[in-house]
Amino acid sequence: MPISAKVASLVHRSLPILSWIPAYRREWLVSDVFAGLALWAVMVPEGMAYAGIVGVPPIMGLYTIVPALIAYALLGTSRQLVVGPDTATGLISALTVGAVAVQGAAYNALTSTLAILIGFFFLLFGAMRMGWVAAFVSTPVMRGFIEGLVYVTIIGQVPHLIGIEGVSGNFFTKVWNVLQHLSDASFAPVLTGLLSLAAMQLLRPFAPRVPAALIVMIVATASIGLLGGEAAGVHVAGHVPSGLPHLVVPSFDIAILQALAPGALAIVLVGYAESLGAAKAAAIESGGDIDPNQELVALGPANIASGLFGGFLVVGSLSKTSVAIAADARSQVANLVAAVFCLLTLIFLTPLFRNMPEPTLAAIVIAAMLHLTKPHYLRELFVRSRWSFMNAVIVIGAELTLGVMHGIALGVVLSLLVLIYVTSHPQGAVLGQLPGTEAYRDVRRHPEAGTFPGLLIWRVGGDLFFASVGQMEAGLRSSLAEIRPPIKHVLLDMGSVNFIDVSACDELITFIKQLQSRDVTIAFARVRDTVRQDMQLAKIESVVGLADFYERVTDGVSAWQRQEPRS
Repeated sequence: MPISAKVASLVHRSLPILSWIPAYRREWLVSDVFAGLALWAVMVPEGMAYAGIVGVPPIMGLYTIVPALIAYALLGTSRQLVVGPDTATGLISALTVGAVAVQGAAYNALTSTLAILIGFFFLLFGAMRMGWVAAFVSTPVMRGFIEGLVYVTIIGQVPHLIGIEGVSGNFFTKVWNVLQHLSDASFAPVLTGLLSLAAMQLLRPFAPRVPAALIVMIVATASIGLLGGEAAGVHVAGHVPSGLPHLVVPSFDIAILQALAPGALAIVLVGYAESLGAAKAAAIESGGDIDPNQELVALGPANIASGLFGGFLVVGSLSKTSVAIAADARSQVANLVAAVFCLLTLIFLTPLFRNMPEPTLAAIVIAAMLHLTKPHYLRELFVRSRWSFMNAVIVIGAELTLGVMHGIALGVVLSLLVLIYVTSHPQGAVLGQLPGTEAYRDVRRHPEAGTFPGLLIWRVGGDLFFASVGQMEAGLRSSLAEIRPPIKHVLLDMGSVNFIDVSACDELITFIKQLQSRDVTIAFARVRDTVRQDMQLAKIESVVGLADFYERVTDGVSAWQRQEPRS
């Protein structure tokens, strides 16, 4: 391929917009414009509210939205994924930066620096094609992590909702603080917060197409301005600067970057899992292909651009993507339209936010959190798998007692431990033939399956490597010891084995020789070509005999039946 063609191919892979823009249909424009307006109506109030989770001024929420939407539209592979502020990763951001800086200008600057660092990690992992990493966090662990975050975030917003002082600490410390200071709450902020929360909760089911957050924010802000709620003790946003954001120079202090790195990596892991899940949900709903590695790449510039313009981190949002889908967005043009209207908001509309009450912002966050919680999933998980349920509960408990960072760390460790356990404990089984068929099934699940005297058909439950071969042999030995009359021949069904390593081959050949020394012969069925090649190199084939490798279990059984009368 000529160099120019290679360069063109690389550019098209790096900028997916070059692939879909030429195919854009004119009749999609109206739908995309209205979808962009719907996104704007959701993202402006939520962006300013989520800034409270991150611990920065509301205006930084608007600074975050515009560059992130544009960057993803240029680089993302999903037609409808919407990137923006997020509650789960926002809380991790606040905890990460809070451990390094005190509240104030330094805190805000470090929050933007963290977004740039997150973007760098996204780009790095995308360039290394490490999109598979997110698969190491299981769904129960991720669900448990999100449930824990819901509780932690809500209790963190309750002081803002009712107008009392908050404290740092774990979930139970914050609960105790709220209970101790309930008597300090004033009537005006409590009424503002509870009415805002009630309105958010009522508008969602009864008027799902109405931008609830925007409506509640407009009504609450106008009411505070007209009724003088600020004088009655309702905290408001105050002056919100207008105009375009200025470039922020990130901190290049090595010690600070090292302190931020663990939190940045945790956000990348959680944020990528959320983003990929939202992108896949959009693809299922509306079609299109998702490139997991390019999604990593796209989230890199989205975060870097947000940080450079004074914003904070962004990830793919399922809730905002759902808004785009419901509004019939056809492409990333909807995101670009939303970015334009957010930019116009920054230039012309921010003075209108001066009387925006903090209890209303807290209500918007709490309503979003209540929408994320899924207690019915935990109930279903308890029925489906007690082990997975316990994993989720452990993660929730760790978040509530030890903290969010410890919760996600424990979740990742649990996922890896479960993976190690499952892969190292292949579920072998004794097989029997279903009556009137050539199908062979686990005799524990199918009592009607018939076995053959003197013959043990054993299914190897998974790949064979240094950590699993011992478990496989132990299960096989146990079956050999239990079955009567004594077994004369073992037929191993290798259909589930895609990989066998050197250690497993060495262990297996030793085991085969032990069986042969007891006058027990062995044969193999359904051995994959790559596995067969490794077994040949390990001399297993020569020890067993070339004739004792069969394409089907039925062939191995028939061969045994032909030989048995002569035994």
